[in-house]
Amino acid sequence: MHEHDCNENCDHDHHEHSPLEELVTVRDLIRYATSQFNRAHLFFGHGTTDAFDEAVYLVLHTLHLPIDRLEPFFDACIPTAERAEVLEIIERRVNERIPAAYLTKEAWLGDFRFYVDERVIVPRSFCFELLEEGFEPWIREPAAVTRALDLCTGSGCLAILLAHHFPNAQIDAIDLSDDALDVASQNVADYGLQDVVRLIKSDVFDALGDERYDLILSNPPYVTEESMQALPDEYLHEPRMALAAGDDGMDIVRRIIGGARRHLSSEGILVVEVGHNRDLVEAAFPQLEFVWLTNASEEEKVFLLRADQLIEA
Repeated sequence: MHEHDCNENCDHDHHEHSPLEELVTVRDLIRYATSQFNRAHLFFGHGTTDAFDEAVYLVLHTLHLPIDRLEPFFDACIPTAERAEVLEIIERRVNERIPAAYLTKEAWLGDFRFYVDERVIVPRSFCFELLEEGFEPWIREPAAVTRALDLCTGSGCLAILLAHHFPNAQIDAIDLSDDALDVASQNVADYGLQDVVRLIKSDVFDALGDERYDLILSNPPYVTEESMQALPDEYLHEPRMALAAGDDGMDIVRRIIGGARRHLSSEGILVVEVGHNRDLVEAAFPQLEFVWLTNASEEEKVFLLRADQLIEA
């Protein structure tokens, strides 16, 4: 069968047309995907925020086109074989509710691309934006940070960002999951940071001995049991151990706050992302004066504590 001429209508003798025959251009495919995603009431929480953005990303990625330049390709005719690939991805996203990042094996934080698969949660840390600002005024000089720790590193994304923003720092990145550490090692290698980022298997601080850091950063599991029961299907593809943190979502956060002083330098800071759990955190540690970090897009999902606020366990 010949390719359609883009300017002709799809007039064939068939009584029924498959999407493969009727959807000819990038524009057609994106429109179709957007409709399918909306119709299926998909959930978007893994890098895009709505059906259109997700459609654009999946269509462009599958066609090996730059994902930030839609305009030049909008009306390009797509050969049948490529169209079939795009339709298969759209179908899997709808029928299996797989987050787009797992379908494409990549996730983006700003301009940073990371390899991901079902062994790690999809990177979406609010800490990414705060790192851009460098945690001023608590860290006055990024060059002065020589040791930093990424606790619960998952894909290794925050460890790699730490290495980028603190060029003089040696970074330790720990996780309890062998699977996560495998993915992290791939990302560390992709960025050529094997001499800067050290990956360590550890249950929170257990394997760290007396190591001390100027900055401890963590995006730990913090989902409450009640919230776990209500998660959209998309999240069920992610490793449970990277999300669930007991009844009140505080199992890991308690251990981090309890053990951090022993691993911070005297001027060090602890920065932890806890999602919507501010009330739970403050209720669990009424004696601590948390600083809640905010920026343009989100509010109060990340707390900061100085070493001198913490008691050595």
